[in-house]
Amino acid sequence: MTRQRNGDRRGASFLVMLLRRGTPALATAATGLTDEIGDPTPVRAFQRISRMAGPVDERQRDGLLLRAARYVVLVPLVYRLLMVPATFASYAVKHGSAGLASVAIVAVCSVGLSAFGLFWMMRRAPFRSDLAGRLLLIDLVATLAFELFIGATVSPAVFHDAVGVADKHLLGSVALLTLAVGIPSGIGLAALSLPVRLLSDLLNHGTFDFAQAASLYPTLFGVLFTAVGALILLGLGIRLALAYGIRNGRLAERARQHRMLHDTVLQTLEAIALGGPGDSDQRLVEVQRLARAQAIELRQTIETAAAQRAEEGARPLGEKLAALAAEMARDGLRAQLVIAELDNDTLSEVRQIAIRDAVREAMRNTMKHAETDKVVVRVEERNGGIAVITRDHGTGFSPHDRPAGFGISESITARLSEVGGTSLVESSPGSGTRVTLWVPL
Repeated sequence: MTRQRNGDRRGASFLVMLLRRGTPALATAATGLTDEIGDPTPVRAFQRISRMAGPVDERQRDGLLLRAARYVVLVPLVYRLLMVPATFASYAVKHGSAGLASVAIVAVCSVGLSAFGLFWMMRRAPFRSDLAGRLLLIDLVATLAFELFIGATVSPAVFHDAVGVADKHLLGSVALLTLAVGIPSGIGLAALSLPVRLLSDLLNHGTFDFAQAASLYPTLFGVLFTAVGALILLGLGIRLALAYGIRNGRLAERARQHRMLHDTVLQTLEAIALGGPGDSDQRLVEVQRLARAQAIELRQTIETAAAQRAEEGARPLGEKLAALAAEMARDGLRAQLVIAELDNDTLSEVRQIAIRDAVREAMRNTMKHAETDKVVVRVEERNGGIAVITRDHGTGFSPHDRPAGFGISESITARLSEVGGTSLVESSPGSGTRVTLWVPL
């Protein structure tokens, strides 16, 4: 029996749980996501919605999502802070001092509760669901007490206008419960408001006024409908955004891994395949050196990526490029660095690494295709950013005859685009190649 119940929990519909429990259900929004949800391919709206509303695992709860989603209850609190004083001011203008003290007490208590709710939600202390439940219960009791207090203390002549102040608080409370606890709680408060209003009528003028009590229900239903719509849009929107972000993250990670393989293993294999001068023993020694260096580089990339990023973070762009030039020199490419005086703190680490890796790819292309062992790398400030120009005087190529391959399109262009930068590759046969990289500061 326990196993079956756990299986049902894992397959709970996100939409049903959202409507039953309110914003706390958003803590499970990150579970049960499939590639179909974030697939940008156009599909029928109902099909997309049914995927977003699909099953989730309610045993896995994301604390950050729960903390972020709770802020939606600020909307009904702000509504009460604005509408209750406005309705009170309208009452004071219309009726003067008649029943003003009682209505003022209700207005002040309502504003105080709403202001405290805002303060409690915005504070930095950890969120406690048990305390939140107590505060909601206090607010519920106060909401019903306001209606009865007005009926017991004001004259029948001003009762309907006076109770309007309490009604504004009631409307906000219905929305608050719907968002914070779920539709059943909101509907329950709306249903409970009818007998409470009838009791308030009885306290005020000794009779039940069903027509007047029921006149608030169209507005209550409107509030319920709006709160439910906001809850659905928020929940499904979060699910869609999470699925889309996870999908794009996977694609970005896949592209990063493809670039790493292209810039490391594939480059080594191509260097081996191109051959070179010397006898077979010399070539064997060269192949072993390349393989050993490549194995060390891959191991460092896989096992110590985090430590490597931390170490790189302490080095400015100039030192990164100088280390890259030394690395290329070991493979036979002499790089001349011309670096303008730059502020080391003006360029973020992620952009520095993107430039360094793109320059590495440009240099390797020079080694493979340009038939030259010299390249000039110039770094300068340009157009509100940093430009790095890699220039060789090798054989060059015609962009029309040789379309951009993976190295240019992914290891250079895509890498710069991911950090908000641009790249430009200029070349012509016999005139060498110029690669201009630019990132904003």
